[in-house]
Parts: sequence; C-alpha cells; structure tokens
Amino acid sequence: MSCPAGTGAAVTAHGWGWRHAGRTQWAVRDVDLSIEPGQRVLLLGPSGAGKTTLLHGIAGLLGGAEEGQQAGRLLVDGDAPAARRSRIGMVLQDPDAQVILSRVGDDVAFGMENFGVAREQIWPRVRESLDAVGLNLPLAHSTSELSGGQKQRLALAGVIAMNPGLILLDEPTANLDPEGVVEVRDAIAESAQRTGATLIVIEHRTEVWLPVIDRVIVLGADGAVIADGTPEHTIRREHDHLISAGVWVPHAPPPVLTRHRHTDTGTLLSATDLSLGHRGGARLHAGLNFSIDRGQISVITGPNGAGKSTLALTLGGLLPPPAGRVQAEADFAPRPTRRDPIRWKSRELLTRIGSVFQDPEHQFLTGTVRAELALGPKALTRAAAESTADALLERLHLSHLAGANPYTLSGGEKRRLSVATVLATGPQVIVLDEPTFGQDRRTWAELIQLLADIADEGTAVVAVTHDLDFTALLADAHLELPAWDTVS
Repeated sequence: MSCPAGTGAAVTAHGWGWRHAGRTQWAVRDVDLSIEPGQRVLLLGPSGAGKTTLLHGIAGLLGGAEEGQQAGRLLVDGDAPAARRSRIGMVLQDPDAQVILSRVGDDVAFGMENFGVAREQIWPRVRESLDAVGLNLPLAHSTSELSGGQKQRLALAGVIAMNPGLILLDEPTANLDPEGVVEVRDAIAESAQRTGATLIVIEHRTEVWLPVIDRVIVLGADGAVIADGTPEHTIRREHDHLISAGVWVPHAPPPVLTRHRHTDTGTLLSATDLSLGHRGGARLHAGLNFSIDRGQISVITGPNGAGKSTLALTLGGLLPPPAGRVQAEADFAPRPTRRDPIRWKSRELLTRIGSVFQDPEHQFLTGTVRAELALGPKALTRAAAESTADALLERLHLSHLAGANPYTLSGGEKRRLSVATVLATGPQVIVLDEPTFGQDRRTWAELIQLLADIADEGTAVVAVTHDLDFTALLADAHLELPAWDTVS
C-alpha cells in the first residue's frame, strides 16, 4: 500500500541545540539532520542523551528563553514547529500529562475539535482510533479510572484520530503488556502507512520497532548524532559502539549480573482474602492470599487495567482495600495493635514500606536532585542525609545532575531518582511500579543489580512490571493478575 503523496511533514535541523535553564551542559547540541516526508525513524541513544528534548523541540513544546537556551535552527515543513502544531501529533513519555478531559471519548475528540475537524467526522474517528489501539471501553468511561497502560493507549488514540502529518512518540509502549506492545505498534504503523505521515519514535528496546521503520538515528551521551542510516546497516556497523553506549541492540548477549539468591528469613506482610478497589467503586479482584518475606523479590504481572498499580498502592499502605486485609507481622508493625499499613503515619511508613509510583514526578518535592535524595533521611536524622545522597547519586549515575531540577531530567533519569529517594530511608519493604521504565541497557543492569543486592541484604522487593527479562532474572514469587473482565 503506497503512501498518499505530500501528506507527511518534513523535519530539518541545522546545528540545533537546547540547554535547560539553570544547566551548564547542553541537553542536545550540534544536531544536523533532514527527515523526509513519510519516513519512519527510530531515535536511539542512552538514557539522558537528549532524545526527549529533541522530540519536544520538533513538537514546539520547549517554551521560550525562560525555559532554556536554543542554538541553531529546527524546522517542520520549513517553519518553526510552534507554527505547525496542527500538523503534529505527539505522545508524551508520561501519558498522565496528556489526559485532558474526564471521559474517554471526549479526550480523543479534543484534538480534532481544536483543529476544526467537521463534527460528523469526529465521533466515527474516535471509535475507530480507540479500536485500533485496543482500548475497548465505553466512550463515557472515566479517564480517572484508567491504568497507566490504558492512558498510554488513550493518548495514542488521540494522535491517530487527528491524522497528523508528523507523529512523535516518546516510549509509546513502555507501560503496555507484551500483547499490547505489538498491537499498538501495528496500529501506529498502519496509521502512518494510510496517511503518509512521518513517524519518529523513541524506544530503548529496538527489536519490536525494527520491522516497521526505515531509518535509525542515534544520539550519543553528549546529545550529538553519532549514527544515522538504514536499520540493518546502522545497527550492524555501530553494533559494539551502541552496546557500550547502553543501547538495547537485538540479539546482543544480556548484561552480566550477580544473580539474586533468596533465603527465607521470615514474613513481613500478609494479604488475607484481599480485594482490590477502584476509584470508580467497582471491585477489581477478591480473595487474594499471599505473603511478602524478607529478602524476597515478588513480581506482579498482568494485562493493562488488571489492577496491578492498585495492588501496589494497597500493599504500600496508601490505598484502603474494600475487603480483606494487608497486615504486618507484629515485629514489623510500629505497634502490635496497629498492624494494618493503611493506619500507619507517614513517618512510620518511611522506614518500613517505601513506594515508587508509576509516574516518578508524583513523588518529587524539592528543587534539586540532591535535595530530593536528602529529604527522606533528613526527616529521620540530618547526619547521614548528605552521605546517603552522595552514595545513591554515584550508584545510579546521577552525580552530574545533583544540582538539576528533577522535572528537567529524562524519563529514565526520573525513574532512577524516584527509586533512589525511596532507598534513601532504608525501608524494609520497597514497592515499585514499573521500575525499569525508560532505562538503557547499562542503567537497566545497574538498577537490576541494585535491587538484587538490597534483597540479599534482607529488604523485601515487590515490583509491578511488564519487563519479562526482569521477571525471569529476579522473581522469587510471581503473582499474575488476570484481566479484570475475566473475573468481574
């Protein structure tokens, strides 16, 4: 099927760069490239290389001089990107940030309404785009009740429905279950093929996208383009360099890790006849029974919308169950009479159960990376705060960003920081929602090793994940939640 002529947007950059306000280093620099209408480009590079910054620049989302400093020129169809926004559809790295309206159908229709699409065309396109990305929900379904993966599908549906000339995707399948990854990839590829749109996609794991793209552009650690060409030629020619830079290269040997070995040293938390509640009032699951032991790595998997994040919040003492109980063992609870984590004070949770949310930004409270890491320890004792922060900065490759605002970090850097802020207070249980999101090959291995090490030291680790490699390598216990509609 051939692409319609002239429907894709052209992108050109001449010596383009961007430096965030307050930073001494450029996020991206000296970018020279020309992307022809209808091309499908996979943008690769290590975590923190500036891929998201480049995509935001192409989308016209970087703001003015108060947000940072720009160098060179970046054009879409020969004009400033901000002047071509009606031609551009983008899915952000954080799907939460793209949900605008309270109902699924209205949210998908929003972009079309803004750009004057005829009303009689809007609602058929809403339904078609939702079907294309596999979000089979009523149009009146509340967006507040969607899981992270469902929000990702919703954002993609909104982009597909607009038929843009340029589709920009920042890790569009990171929160999707394995079946959803292929389904959504194929929906995007079909949309680009049907409309002739230009496609630029950022993904750390390349293998799933190689069949549907025709060009690979690689950014180095300093933000400059280090490779550009056809997928097969570029990956073969730059194979060793890409691996050393942290890029996920297909069929490369896995990172070498010290394997975690769990030795049972006693139970910390128990779930008894536990039900999971939904903000809309519906009960997702009932009758869950399991325990969380010291030094154990427990993995929670299941399709999007199954209630995995709800279970993580319930285990973390942040969401009350509609029925059943989560209880701590007497020697783990702050008092024998208060064994339910939902009844604990924040200071009592701080050293007992730490939660890493699916969206890292939901737990940032200060103006710099270093202050963020010192915040939890300072609440306990000031003396150890700075040394704890320094050690975690070094371990998670964040030292060079100590003075940066957490909100200006890349997605992978934000994820590592959110993990570090929880580890800083030394909780005995750590609950993580998608802990490996946004990580390149190198930082993924470091994060995996860190979790294995803290488990070997006696910390119980609970992880919600779609990462099959994480599960295969670390899981001592595996709880798979079925799709909600199979149990409701």
